[in-house]
Amino acid sequence: MAHSPHRSRTTRGASGVQRIPVRFGAELRRRRIEAGLSLGGLASLICFSKGHLSKIERGVKAPSHDLAQLCDSALHAGGQLSSLISAPERSTPAPPMTEAEVGTPWTLRMQAGGESDFVAFDPASSDGGAMPSTIVSWSLAPPLLESGETNSAWPYFRNVFDEFRRLGQLFGPSVVAQLCIAATSALRGMAHQAQPAHRDVVLRLASRFAEYTGWMAQEAGSDAASLWWTEQAVQLAADGGDDELAAYALIRRAELALYSGDSVATVQLARRAAQQARSVRIRGLAAQREAQGHALVGDRDACRRALDRGAELTAGAVTPDGTDPVLGSIHLPDLTAFVAGWCMHDLGSPAEAVTLLGDGLDAIPPESRRARARYGARLALALANVGEIEQACAIAELVASHVALIDSATIRADLLRLSRALNRWPKNPTVRRTLPHLAIGLHTHRTGPGTPA
Repeated sequence: MAHSPHRSRTTRGASGVQRIPVRFGAELRRRRIEAGLSLGGLASLICFSKGHLSKIERGVKAPSHDLAQLCDSALHAGGQLSSLISAPERSTPAPPMTEAEVGTPWTLRMQAGGESDFVAFDPASSDGGAMPSTIVSWSLAPPLLESGETNSAWPYFRNVFDEFRRLGQLFGPSVVAQLCIAATSALRGMAHQAQPAHRDVVLRLASRFAEYTGWMAQEAGSDAASLWWTEQAVQLAADGGDDELAAYALIRRAELALYSGDSVATVQLARRAAQQARSVRIRGLAAQREAQGHALVGDRDACRRALDRGAELTAGAVTPDGTDPVLGSIHLPDLTAFVAGWCMHDLGSPAEAVTLLGDGLDAIPPESRRARARYGARLALALANVGEIEQACAIAELVASHVALIDSATIRADLLRLSRALNRWPKNPTVRRTLPHLAIGLHTHRTGPGTPA
């Protein structure tokens, strides 16, 4: 019986059974020969060893997503090689902490009207499965605030939001999300008691706290909680007379799709956001997200068109007056260049990515750890893929030290790709020194905020 050209070979490694796509190797070899390249010539172009590529072409070794993207670019395959393998993997979160690790259990329930109940329990009193006894129970109701009192309290919460954003650059979601949730609840209570003249502005600020909680949930690796909090933010903003957050929420959903490797959903959601948004800034951010979706499948022309559109829109965006916090990243010095560099790397052009990212890392303040880690991970990955190993390792160690503190699932996904890229030089002494640092950064995740009941 003749074998199908779509067959796969099965091998077993430390991670279990793995399907090796023979079709990818055959297609790679066909395109390489058509391009007039030897195996060594292609290996030199993409900074992989000739032996490694030989194993890929023979179906002995599975191709990584990064390798497929580099081959797509070198052979002008337009994403056809990348489409033959599955989407890039995401890092797996560690299991949640046990009650024994947490200590004395307690709960804080926060209601939409601003009421809250705090209860602490004594776990030692539990007998044979019975509920532990209550140590303390405390209920709070929001005060009835006059219009002037609400108006005077709002600026303090506005400053608190900026402080929480700064905290989000320094610490992990387990710290920041809890603070944001409490602030969201307090502002909802204030809004319910406020006079109509000040109710809308309080609700809009509450929506920004809720949206930032959603971002922290994504950083903690919980997409479900991220979506839940983003929807709460949209509803709060709409109640406060702001429907623009609904358009931005589509960009956030597109980002979740991007990190899961779903290019179609990324592009579709970004386009819906652009159609729905009124502000130039949100339309610009939507165009940038669309570009990232096109880059994921190797559509260079569509990606460049979206990048150009995003650059034009963001350059013409009016700076907000400061009443409502700015949506989107505020800690990267040049978001347009960062997104373009990200796209070029995913299109298999790491040298262009290095040029675009350039010295941008030095422009990010040292206290903005999360921004530095995100930028540095992409820059180090691009440097590794052009063979600049010493520079890549130096930045990789910086990124790993930051990730250990800020606990970011999204940056950890890039760190995993970086670790795999550096493993192509296992005998390099700098790589051997750096890889243990990356391993620590990849295994610092504990648990993130869940969806409230």
